[in-house]
Amino acid sequence: MGCSKWRAGFNFGHLKVQSKLSVFLTMIILFTYLFYCLNGFCESLPPPVYDQQTSNLLTKILLDVGQDASQHAYKNDFLASASAGDDQLTELDDVDSVLQKLSNELPSESNMSVANSFGSKKFPQAIIIGVKKGGTRALLEFLRIHPDVRAVGAEPHFFDRFYDKGLEWYRSLMPRTLEGQITMEKTPSYFITKEAPRRLFSMSRHTKLIVVVRNPVTRAVSDYTQTLTKSPGLPSFQSLAFRNASSTVDTAWSAVRIGIYTKHLENWLRYFPLSRFLFVSGERLVMDPAGEMGRVQDFLGLKRVVTDKHFYFNQTKGFPCLKKPEGSSRPRCLGKSKGRPHPRIPAEVLLRLRDFYRPFNLKFYQMTGHNFGWD
Repeated sequence: MGCSKWRAGFNFGHLKVQSKLSVFLTMIILFTYLFYCLNGFCESLPPPVYDQQTSNLLTKILLDVGQDASQHAYKNDFLASASAGDDQLTELDDVDSVLQKLSNELPSESNMSVANSFGSKKFPQAIIIGVKKGGTRALLEFLRIHPDVRAVGAEPHFFDRFYDKGLEWYRSLMPRTLEGQITMEKTPSYFITKEAPRRLFSMSRHTKLIVVVRNPVTRAVSDYTQTLTKSPGLPSFQSLAFRNASSTVDTAWSAVRIGIYTKHLENWLRYFPLSRFLFVSGERLVMDPAGEMGRVQDFLGLKRVVTDKHFYFNQTKGFPCLKKPEGSSRPRCLGKSKGRPHPRIPAEVLLRLRDFYRPFNLKFYQMTGHNFGWD
């Protein structure tokens, strides 16, 4: 009886020893395996097989992730500027335009020119530099119909607000273009920014410059109307246009100052010859969009693709709209902020402003060699 108990205890203890030994050996094997793996010896398993195209795509995704943090601050500044821009579309375009806007507004992962099927990023060969409330958004949207034009959707404001970001940052905002296509952007405030001509000239003296101009009195009222929608408590137009309720025009008010086109043009002509400029009539862009677009395409060295077949006049908005593209359910018009009704301004106020602008307009006609018929 006693021997049996002793034998059973011995067998139980023996099992405990065997169990501990097994655990010990297993741990040794695991640690050895981990040691060899950490030192790069565990490559016996075959790696996944990718074709070259898939490998390149994965590399690009990894680069995107790596670059995202470094460009996050730049992207925030750029998108904040876009949301505060003067001229934005509020209606959806066709799918291609939406994708283009998304790709344009986010800085890309690289500033290098990449020779692939998507083209390369280049500095713009043509820029719409002005003027605010002149018709710059309409012109850009009309130009984007052309297959050889690729344009940034939002206003970069590089040469007036974000110049300290550097030229490579600016180029990263540009869409990719193929051989034979041109890159464009528009920022109307460039025209009135004193430093913009020098900065742009230092980038390229060959850039083509487009200025959309409009009767400065009508432009000032349109400018005021836009501000009024954002600030309903704004003082009256006449109280802002004239100093202390006098007959003296207040040129410090931006709505008035922008319309003195000669002053701003003189600053630009210090760096660029007149041959680098095209002055587009904002009035003609509304009344005869195809004719004015013909001039623009000629200036840019493009084939006249955008013609009268692309436009129809929207009686409700008072603006030309683009006929609906194939596959789209509706035509493309500028957003609701375009063509908004102007507040009623006393006739004598408008007359005094016309008298103020007249000598500047005549000089502008002489400088440009083009009579815009505002007087």
